[in-house]
Amino acid sequence: MFRIFVVLGSAFMILLIIIYWDDVGASHLYLHTPVSPGPKVPHPPPQLRPHTTRTPSFLSDIDAFVNQFLEPGTGEPTDTVPVDSSNQSEKSEERYIPRREWKLHLTPVAAELRERQEKRRRLLQEVCANDSVVFPGKNRSFDDIPNKELDHLIVDDRHGIIYCYVPKVACSNWKRIMIVLSESLQQDGAPQRDPLAIPRDLVHNSSMHFTFNKFWKRYGKFAKHLMKVKLKKYTKFLFVRDPFVRLISAYRNKFEMRNEDFYRRFAQVMLRRYANHPTPPASVDEAFTLGVHPSFSHFIQYLLDPLTEKDMPFNEHWRQVYRLCHPCQIQYDFVGHLETMEEDAEHLLRLLRVDNVVEFPTSQRNLTASSWETDWFSTVPVEARRELYKLYEPDFRLFGYDRPESILNE
Repeated sequence: MFRIFVVLGSAFMILLIIIYWDDVGASHLYLHTPVSPGPKVPHPPPQLRPHTTRTPSFLSDIDAFVNQFLEPGTGEPTDTVPVDSSNQSEKSEERYIPRREWKLHLTPVAAELRERQEKRRRLLQEVCANDSVVFPGKNRSFDDIPNKELDHLIVDDRHGIIYCYVPKVACSNWKRIMIVLSESLQQDGAPQRDPLAIPRDLVHNSSMHFTFNKFWKRYGKFAKHLMKVKLKKYTKFLFVRDPFVRLISAYRNKFEMRNEDFYRRFAQVMLRRYANHPTPPASVDEAFTLGVHPSFSHFIQYLLDPLTEKDMPFNEHWRQVYRLCHPCQIQYDFVGHLETMEEDAEHLLRLLRVDNVVEFPTSQRNLTASSWETDWFSTVPVEARRELYKLYEPDFRLFGYDRPESILNE
């Protein structure tokens, strides 16, 4: 009987290992290894097989089995990294590619920059743990986040990076950086290395980026588990800016410039509801010719109107950051601010050990200054300003932006 139990136990363990590697190992999840001098020759990865015909059984047991061996990610760079899974067609053969030679730095990162990041990360933790700060979705688990709300998390398996992009916070240039790093855009048979050479229409083309939202198509019910493993091991970052200034920037870009899509979807609604235009011009060109467009005050009315969210969720250009990036469910390793973009970008790329591969492109185009807030909000009633602050207060609190007393107490 003892021999029978030994044989049965061994067979069960072998079956468990086979199922584990079939579901996890084949999904190119390789643990980060410590940095060591000299080149390494990576072992080829297991053959990737689509997860379509068989649903994983005893998923909770696999979760426990994997988590037993995985420690939370430290954000430290590695010699070898997972394969690239964000390519232009999403069908090209996945390859296991070693990291390039790292740039040598003779001086350490300034203590001020390290302390700045520690302060920002600590603030996120404190606000998320503070019961007096309440906002929708704050206390839910990562498993409870709907798949459609994870489409702003861009994954680069090549370098072990996850970027949550926030529109109107230099996201175009950071998306360019992610395209360069993932090598998802080829030019004359070679990866595109110049971020500014990437056309704007490709920058925002969803096929150029592999997001958490796409995990469901590739891995099915096992997707959430893979996401959590990557969140533990990869370096996660986002960039934010003053919430009110971000709204001004969104208004300038989408309603003071000719944008047919935003005119039909949003501007016409604002004109009908708040500007006494029951039949607004049919096209944005006609509206600009007649000098008809919603004012900034109309835009704020639209944000505060309960009908807006009943019709559809906020557009990503003015949706709150806590709804885009879920900072209480995801422990970000780096929090950049647009107001300190130059220093933060240099610090981040150095932390990721990719500053020899790419540089962040600086751009002053359509830059909205914080000093403009008072002028822009002068046409908005004080009570509406205070209601708007309540709507965006979680972003102010989470990311360390002061309450704009001069605007709210006039």
